Amino acid sequence: KMQKIFCRGQTALALLLACYLLVGTAAEVDDFDDGIVEDVQEESADVAGEELVYESPVIEPRKFHFADHFDDVEASRKQWVHSQAKKDDIAEEIAKYDGIWNWESPQRIVWPKDKGLVLKSKAKHAAISSRLTKHFDFKANKPLVVQYEVTMQEGQECGGSYIKLLSAGKETEDLTTFNDKTPYTIMFGPDKCGNDVKMHFIFRHVNPINGTITEKHCNKPKNRLEEPFKDKLPHLYQLVVRPDNSFEIRLDHKIINEGSLLTDFKPAVNPPAEIDDPSDQKPVEWDEREKIPDPSSQKPDDWNDDALPQIPDVTAVMPDGWLEDEPDMIADPSAEKPEDWDTEIDGEWEAPLVDNPVCEKAPGCGKWKAPHIPNPEYKGKWRAPMIENPNYQGKWAPRKIANPDFFEDLMPFQMTPISAVGLELWSMSNEILFDNLIITDDVDVARDFAANSFDIKRRYIDKESDSFLNKLLELAKTHPTVWGIGLVAFIALSVIGVYLRFGKSKIQDSAAAADAAQAKKTDEPQADDENEPAGEEDESEEDSSTQVAGESNSSSPKKNKSDLDIKEQAKQEENSDEPTQTEVRPERLKLLQCTTN
Repeated sequence: KMQKIFCRGQTALALLLACYLLVGTAAEVDDFDDGIVEDVQEESADVAGEELVYESPVIEPRKFHFADHFDDVEASRKQWVHSQAKKDDIAEEIAKYDGIWNWESPQRIVWPKDKGLVLKSKAKHAAISSRLTKHFDFKANKPLVVQYEVTMQEGQECGGSYIKLLSAGKETEDLTTFNDKTPYTIMFGPDKCGNDVKMHFIFRHVNPINGTITEKHCNKPKNRLEEPFKDKLPHLYQLVVRPDNSFEIRLDHKIINEGSLLTDFKPAVNPPAEIDDPSDQKPVEWDEREKIPDPSSQKPDDWNDDALPQIPDVTAVMPDGWLEDEPDMIADPSAEKPEDWDTEIDGEWEAPLVDNPVCEKAPGCGKWKAPHIPNPEYKGKWRAPMIENPNYQGKWAPRKIANPDFFEDLMPFQMTPISAVGLELWSMSNEILFDNLIITDDVDVARDFAANSFDIKRRYIDKESDSFLNKLLELAKTHPTVWGIGLVAFIALSVIGVYLRFGKSKIQDSAAAADAAQAKKTDEPQADDENEPAGEEDESEEDSSTQVAGESNSSSPKKNKSDLDIKEQAKQEENSDEPTQTEVRPERLKLLQCTTN
């Protein structure tokens, strides 16, 4: 009965977890506050049975400064230019930009007509670029919107997937010379090497006074962005820079970083108005010690600076039986010099040392030394106590002077115009797919373009991956405490089941064995005799009557059995001890009952 309850309890627990899984995955779970500001855009729910169909997004030239969905392979190939340049200050065999680019479908094909630009090679420099259909001029006071997809189809351990928006000018007129030194206005995109994960947003700022150019690096996002480098799924990267100097970076429509060009970059756009005077030096008599040794303090007469921390225990006595004439280690008497030992090369051979067997039963061998104890006279080196410095003048700092290079650029958004877009990469992973790259000045245009490309693609992949296992993993991440409670309950039921299965039967077997042993000692009737079948009782009575009759006729001569009768009887007894084929062991019967219930 207890086993039946246990089996039903396990079944109920499984049903409870399954129901919770279905309800929990269907319910909406609020995200915890992790510092990420999410997009307010609401994704439309898929209609049951809706067929997701991909069509190449329509590109209206007037809405874009650049747009390529790579689906029209022939037109896209004409648009992009492979670099023929070489890197400077690097070994000749790896200096050339010989990485391979190709237009092809993703490894995980969703729709055959959906193509992308794929970096096929790894551990090679690769560069490719394309001109904008119209330059992006920041003086038009329209936002810059850059958006593209990346799928790291083989994952990524070390390498980048960023793009460069090349500056307009003579150095970018010939795109076959595109290299790492080619001037760019903005660099944007993901990068990773080992544990160093970055989301680049770098813009090159032109000093309005002397014309020098300095790279300004955006502060890192609060959260690490590792999933895109591991999950091998398409991800959408978007950068928006507005005329009011604000910016925001989105990953899959979620804001992961935002701020101002004036305050959230290093080094800062504007230098400080004052700087330290390089000619100012700290005076020799300047005292910046907050505390000094007390000059009035003196070392006590009984203070011994040379006292040791530990000294030999003078009260210790060598134990009886200590063998001072016996060494701790002796040469191994069983060791033999190797046959290939060369005395001239290897030196004189000596047998390895082993523990002296004579010392095994003795308290010790060799010269006896008294153990060390803490020295009661030890106080360490004397130092005078510290007091406040009456002459303390504070921490010295050089005086400030006006910064001769100071300027104040309140509109860093007014960057160098952009004439081309390029990919200049080094990666230790191949099969990096770029798709749906656009540059526009309208956020809504970029949003609509993503809705007709990336969003459909991810909805299809998510719908295809919406399996029971994925729901299970998602629920485990969302509600870890529920699984902990379920695990504890399952372990408890399992322990009870093991006890009912094995512990109780062992106790019963032990008790039966003890009763049988006691019966053998005292010849008392066993309790199991009362539960024997009727046939066994008849046989017992018949045997007892035969025994009585034998005892009453003990005086009559015994009938001797032949050898054939003895063998036949032994065979019958042997057969009677073996269980029949239809006999079912109690343990199997209990297991079958549990399974049936």
